[in-house]
Amino acid sequence: MKRSLTIRAAAVFAAVSLLSVNASAMHIAEGMLPVPWAFGWMAVCVPFVAAGFFSIKKKVALDAKAKVLLAMCGAFAFVLSALKIPSVFGSCSHPTGVGLGAILFGPTATTVLGLIVLLFQALLLAHGGLTTLGANVFSMAIVGPFVSYGVYAGLKKAGCKSAIAVFFAAALGDLMTYVVTSIQLGVVYGNFAEYLSIFALTQIPLAIAEGLLTVVVFNVLEKYSKEELRALHVL
Repeated sequence: MKRSLTIRAAAVFAAVSLLSVNASAMHIAEGMLPVPWAFGWMAVCVPFVAAGFFSIKKKVALDAKAKVLLAMCGAFAFVLSALKIPSVFGSCSHPTGVGLGAILFGPTATTVLGLIVLLFQALLLAHGGLTTLGANVFSMAIVGPFVSYGVYAGLKKAGCKSAIAVFFAAALGDLMTYVVTSIQLGVVYGNFAEYLSIFALTQIPLAIAEGLLTVVVFNVLEKYSKEELRALHVL
């Protein structure tokens, strides 16, 4: 079972990877934020990251097979967030990929995944940066997952089908990430509305695409990994 789940996870990751050829992303670029803001955002992220580690430890202790799905969610977020459409100076629009992790493992666990993804991109691909890591983690790995998780839980409680709940969870989590990014840039440089309007041109279609892709991946997992999803209380 573990081997077959690994193969399925690898197949999903490979399929998503086909979308990332010649793509890159930089989030909020290195050096864009003044030092007080950079360290302030880092401080805000600390309790969420700490809670995320405890959440992951608990879920893995309940079901060791969750490690494979957790790794797949991290790979999914890494690949999607590496897609790039230039937006405003020093930043870009891209899918975030954190909605799937939030649905399967909850928002705080996804914060840790997002931190790892953003750290790898900053160190290995020069996308984003270490000084802006806190701001990028807050928008993409904290706000995005919490919105996705809240939307999914709310729609499921209202009786919506899984596909509808997954779509809106992933799409709205993606969009809210860029609302927060616009605020982060706006409070430093002004023109919040301008940042938001420029991001909207590229981010709305990207959010729709991310929602649809997340539904496809979720349907595959629902079909072939029901046991694991039930263990995570997703189904």
